[in-house]
Amino acid sequence: MTLEALMAGLRAWFDAALPDHGISSLIIFAFVAGLARGFSGFGAALIFIPLAGAVIGPKLTSPVLLVIDGLATLGMIPAAWRGADRREVFTMAAGAALGVPAGTAVLALMDPLLLRWIISAIAICLLALLVSGWRYHGTPVAPLSAAIGLIAGLFSGAAQLGGPPVVAYWLGGKSNFTRVRSNVILYFSISTVLSFVSYYFGGLFVSTVFALTIVTLPAYAVGLWGGSKLFGFAKESTFRMTCYILIAASAVGGMPVFDSLLR
Repeated sequence: MTLEALMAGLRAWFDAALPDHGISSLIIFAFVAGLARGFSGFGAALIFIPLAGAVIGPKLTSPVLLVIDGLATLGMIPAAWRGADRREVFTMAAGAALGVPAGTAVLALMDPLLLRWIISAIAICLLALLVSGWRYHGTPVAPLSAAIGLIAGLFSGAAQLGGPPVVAYWLGGKSNFTRVRSNVILYFSISTVLSFVSYYFGGLFVSTVFALTIVTLPAYAVGLWGGSKLFGFAKESTFRMTCYILIAASAVGGMPVFDSLLR
């Protein structure tokens, strides 16, 4: 096979795999989600999943975010490994190992329209938890950490929405924001591996997922880089409030009743 024939075949595959609408919107959503993720260590799914789900549906949106986030955040793992409380992270990941497959089954089997309503409702409830200021103020203990990991894994498997329970649990302890951010990044690197395995066996990695990854990964990576730079000098309170506003707008805007505005 000649190089020209190979390139023509790849181009034909790419054109056939891509959706016929909403690509520009997906790129914008990916960039904004990357900004939030780069700064805080979480928040990408709360922004990307409701909005992108309105364009391409949740069964494509969750695998796309999983792949682009897994690839784009590889460079963040070494620093997170050094800064995290690894014992706490791995204890929570043990619970996620049970929750992720259960959430993946929900994603694979549930009606997409119903799942989108549930995703928006969960995103709003998790946002309310974060905005309320409630935090777990006790000392993290292994059984509770594993239980939080189970819940977060369930949300991650179903819609990559496992961040808020984890953050609410860790932010209330004695760790500072930098340690919490490292914990979150390292935890989700492990959760990503669990989700990859679970999504693979759930049959969720279709060709469209990889075509959309090629389209959205650069924008997500740029947003991730920008958010990481902001973490070094921006006020935590200001950017956190910005994330809250974006998440709220995404949760509401991603509801099925607003589909015509996003396509």
